[in-house]
Amino acid sequence: MTSIKKIIPVLIAVIIIYAIFLLLVDLDKITDKIINFKLEFIPIIVSLVILSWLIVYFRWHLLLKNLEITIPHKINFQIFMIGGALGITPGKIGELFKSQILKDKFNISRTKTVPLFIIEKFFDITGALIVTSFGIWFIPELGYLSIFGFILLFILFKILISKRLFDKTLIFFERFNFIKKYLEPLSSSHEILTKSLQNKNLLVFSSLSISYWIVIGLAAFFVIQGFGISFVSILNIISTYSSSLIAGALSFIPGGIGIAEGSLIGLLSAQNIELSEAVVVVVLIRLFTLWFSTIVGFIALKTSKTL
Repeated sequence: MTSIKKIIPVLIAVIIIYAIFLLLVDLDKITDKIINFKLEFIPIIVSLVILSWLIVYFRWHLLLKNLEITIPHKINFQIFMIGGALGITPGKIGELFKSQILKDKFNISRTKTVPLFIIEKFFDITGALIVTSFGIWFIPELGYLSIFGFILLFILFKILISKRLFDKTLIFFERFNFIKKYLEPLSSSHEILTKSLQNKNLLVFSSLSISYWIVIGLAAFFVIQGFGISFVSILNIISTYSSSLIAGALSFIPGGIGIAEGSLIGLLSAQNIELSEAVVVVVLIRLFTLWFSTIVGFIALKTSKTL
């Protein structure tokens, strides 16, 4: 319940931010763009979004299997979607609720599953950076973001595979009371982290993460197609979308709300998409790629008999 209460101010902030975006442009143009959206693209967009869920769920399933944890797919997928919905909490801490459910329902120690939160975020960033790199040819400025991101990723990788660096990092963050309670399950979990980052696992999980960003980027591309914008290439949109999400993630704001949208609007405008059109496109992209999964996750939470 605490995590759910934290979401309320986030939702209020979302409404305010989206309202500001829409008020900054011509409302008549926005209405016209929405009315003329090609509805035949909606089944394609929704199918791609659902496929993206299945890809990252399969990664989650393999992460658990790698630790010799087996959960029935029906329950496991429900738990996974609940975690995704609570990902819009500050710092995405709500995603740790998955670990609590696994402990309550299957008596699986949180010291085994909490580290997977870090692993998932590591591979999310890895996939996003690689896909973003595809667009450097079209938007050279993305190179700066990619270089900065890969440097941070390399540092994080070194911390995760080195027990000495990992322990020192935990000691540093234990100074902050608001995060201290979440670090306790990590104190004896370094072996789990290194096991998840072994060569074979590194390749498989990275490939799945790249696949996720490509598929969700395709969903964004078809949203743009629905508005009749055909002069921007698929590869360009996929890399543009992933780079905006990296910017949102680096802000440490829940869901990257405001930062991701602003970045994506700016990048689309730089590709000769009219500002008013870019705003509507971005709001619709986020409704499909973020808020659709959040709503489904909350439905899973409300209908779950495991809680």
